[in-house]
Amino acid sequence: MSSQQPSDEPVYADRTYRSSMGFVSGVLLLALTVWLCGDAVLRGSGNTPWIGLAVALCVVPLIVAFTIRPAVFANEDRMRVRNPFRIIELPWAAVDAVRAGYSAEVLAEGSKYQLWSVPVSLRERKKANRQQMRRKAIDRRDPGSAGDPTARGRASASAASEPMRADADRIVDELQGLAELNAARPGAQGSVRVRWSYEIIAPALIGALLLIVLIATR
Repeated sequence: MSSQQPSDEPVYADRTYRSSMGFVSGVLLLALTVWLCGDAVLRGSGNTPWIGLAVALCVVPLIVAFTIRPAVFANEDRMRVRNPFRIIELPWAAVDAVRAGYSAEVLAEGSKYQLWSVPVSLRERKKANRQQMRRKAIDRRDPGSAGDPTARGRASASAASEPMRADADRIVDELQGLAELNAARPGAQGSVRVRWSYEIIAPALIGALLLIVLIATR
């Protein structure tokens, strides 16, 4: 019996990048939605319970799409970007660049795809830049500290050699490094594939249409 994996499955374990703050926010919003809509279903009268169900059907997929769902998976062959309504698979050979300006994005085959799970914080970036400037100023004032043979001197030199980076910039650099390192691999060849996430889109649209009908017929 052949043990060969399907060609569309990752061969190597994925690195996963997602926003922990977005995940926590999504869980809290889901709990709030379930509480409010559940109360409407259990205690409402007339068509209020149906409105509560329609709201839940519409809102829950959207909350999941924008908070819990976004993630980036990267292995030695490709990067898979899971955005709110699309999944983009990008073999490393097809990636032109991964960059972070006001948002994190990947350029491939003339198109630009945003990385929803890697939010760019300008405040965090400015904080990291200030810390780097402080370290450079300290190094200029005490240039011999990097050669200190004591443990404290070695720790100081190690810290100075690893500048502070904003999380989004660090992740983008890692992804860009993976793209450059693995672009020539046989398994990293191919074109970009985009798939719409109908499992998110369909229930949200059905819930919205049902809500419109219920409100119009009250």
